Amino acid sequence: MFASYLLSGWIVASLVAFAAGFTGFFVVLRRESFAAHALPMAAFPGAAAAALCGVAQWPGLLVAALLGVALLFWLKRGQRRDAATALALVALLGLGALFLSLSGRYANAVYGLLFGQIFASSPADIPPALALAVLVPMALLMFFRPLLLGALSPDFTAGGAKGDVLFLIILALTASFALPVTGALLVFSLMTGPPGAACTLAASPRTGLMLSVVLAVALIWSALALSAATGWPAGFFTGVLAALLFLAARMWRRARQAPQLPGPA
Repeated sequence: MFASYLLSGWIVASLVAFAAGFTGFFVVLRRESFAAHALPMAAFPGAAAAALCGVAQWPGLLVAALLGVALLFWLKRGQRRDAATALALVALLGLGALFLSLSGRYANAVYGLLFGQIFASSPADIPPALALAVLVPMALLMFFRPLLLGALSPDFTAGGAKGDVLFLIILALTASFALPVTGALLVFSLMTGPPGAACTLAASPRTGLMLSVVLAVALIWSALALSAATGWPAGFFTGVLAALLFLAARMWRRARQAPQLPGPA
C-alpha cells in the first residue's frame, strides 16, 4: 500500500485534500457546491486546448479556469444563479469535448481529467500540489473574516461582489492545479463531502474549518488505501465515502441536536 512507486500519489493526494478542505469549507458555507462542480469543468477545456496545441497543460488550465470565473460571475449577475452555473457548465463541457476530439486524445484525456489517475502521479506533480496546499490556505486565512461574513450575512456585507470574485478565483486556482492529477470528480468530492460533514458537526467557524481539513485528508487516505487494496478506482471510493461521511454527520447531528453551522442547501 505504501510501496515506493505509489508514494508520489499519496503525497499529491494528501496535499490536494488539505487545500480542498480549506476551500470546501467556504464552498459549503456560501452554498456554492454547484460552482465547485462547474469550475473544474471550466479548467477542462483549457487542458483540452493545450493538448490540441501541443503545449503544457498548466497555462491552459489556469487561463481557462479564470475565464470560467469571469463567465460564471457575469451570468450570475441575474437572479437565477443555479441556472447561470448550469449554463456555464454545459457550455464549457461542450467546448472541452470539441478540443479533445480535435486533438485525437479523446478517451485517455477525458478519463484523466474527469476521473483522475492519482496513482500515476510522479515526483514532478508534487511541487504544484505543494504550492496549492500552501497558497490556497494562506489566501483563505488572510480573508477569513470577510469571506465568513459574506457567507453568513450576504445581504449586509459591503463589497459582496468583490468577495464573490475573490472566492471564485481561489476556487478556480484549486481546481486548475488539482485537475490534471486528481480529476474533477475527486476534487469536487473533497470540496463538498468533508466540509459538509464538518459544518454539520461543528459549533463554530474555526472548529468547522479545522474539522473540514482533517476529514478531507482522512477521506482521501481511506479512499487510496481501499483503492490500493482492491484495485478499484480511487475516484469511486472518494465519492462514495464523501457521501457516507456527510450522511453519518447528519445522523449524528440529529441524534445529538448540537449547534450547527449553515450546511449545504
